[in-house]
Amino acid sequence: MNAKEIMATDQEYYLPVFARYPLVLSHGRGAYVYDVEGRKYLDFLAGIAVNIIGHAHPKLVAAIAEQAGKIIHCSNLYYTAQQATLAESLVKLSGLGKVFLGNSGAEANEGAVKLARKYGKAAAAGKFEIVAAEHSFHGRTLATLTATGQPKYQKGYEPLPPGFIHVPFNDLEALKAAVSEKTCAVMLEPIQGEGGVNLPDAGYLAAVRELCDTYGALLIFDEIQTGVGRTGKMFAYEHFGFKPDIVTLAKGLGGGVPIGAFIASDRVAAAFGPGDHGSTFGGNPLACAAANAVLAIMAEEELLENARQVGAYLLEKLSELQARYPGHIAGVRGLGLIVGMKLTRPGKDLVVSCMERGLIINCTAGDVLRFVPPLNIQQRHVDEMIGILSEVLDEC
Repeated sequence: MNAKEIMATDQEYYLPVFARYPLVLSHGRGAYVYDVEGRKYLDFLAGIAVNIIGHAHPKLVAAIAEQAGKIIHCSNLYYTAQQATLAESLVKLSGLGKVFLGNSGAEANEGAVKLARKYGKAAAAGKFEIVAAEHSFHGRTLATLTATGQPKYQKGYEPLPPGFIHVPFNDLEALKAAVSEKTCAVMLEPIQGEGGVNLPDAGYLAAVRELCDTYGALLIFDEIQTGVGRTGKMFAYEHFGFKPDIVTLAKGLGGGVPIGAFIASDRVAAAFGPGDHGSTFGGNPLACAAANAVLAIMAEEELLENARQVGAYLLEKLSELQARYPGHIAGVRGLGLIVGMKLTRPGKDLVVSCMERGLIINCTAGDVLRFVPPLNIQQRHVDEMIGILSEVLDEC
């Protein structure tokens, strides 16, 4: 089928929940993807922060193929070396205690919410409330949708599960007013991704940690987007000098193969026993083999350091763009390779114009261009992106 036929078939048979761009991708290599008509695109979206080692990395492809030739799925009634190896790696990297493996970010966050509720109930009757932030995004299951601080995603699904409270991100006084003896957890993204690449103020997250400790509430960090090296450290919380009680991961962990995880301290993990949680496909050998390969590649290719260095270069070049186009760009912010450029206007048409010139980016929160490229991109890729974006801005 050609591009028009593929799009027409999809529109006829697929549930209409995605506002897709008129682009049909067929394959990728490194930092580039190609459409079915052979056109090449520089990928600064990476599947929304998923393809952290780029496309078709030979070592990841080999690991998936090798595992597929052995066993793809194994019930969690049994052990596998792939799952045990990944669990050990994630616990040691995080400094926490126990891990559970699922299939997505929403599933990881759902599990974290369940664990927090179970832990809270054991601590005190009525300790079930979860305080989250406005403009957050935690997933699309009913509970994670309710935790998400964006009413547009909740519209039409009422009544929502009770016990979720939202306060402005970075507003410590509002958080203090919301947290009480009923609070079992505070759930935050260390950096809000979908909300517009919003960074915490200095000292804010440390104060949140202290507040949680005061009330015996857990601190959950949703690192679905920021985890696995995106900020230049394996976990974003490493920038702030303390650990959460639970951290959730997904996106980049499998390099494109669906996998999610939540990791908890031993103290908190003890709230779960056999039968309290589960997943048919979670932690299957294929997904775990992929994740093990991703972690090995990150270490071998020193991608944390690359994310720090190229991320700093990206921020520098986007800041130069802001100086050149002050009428179009209101600000640039980010950490490592999660960077947002706030515009003075809606950004959807700029995304389309960039795509037409061979650059894939996206716009979030209406007016923030988000850059979450693979962690192994080079400065030359940044220069190529800046060149295309400059052409687009010249025509605005």
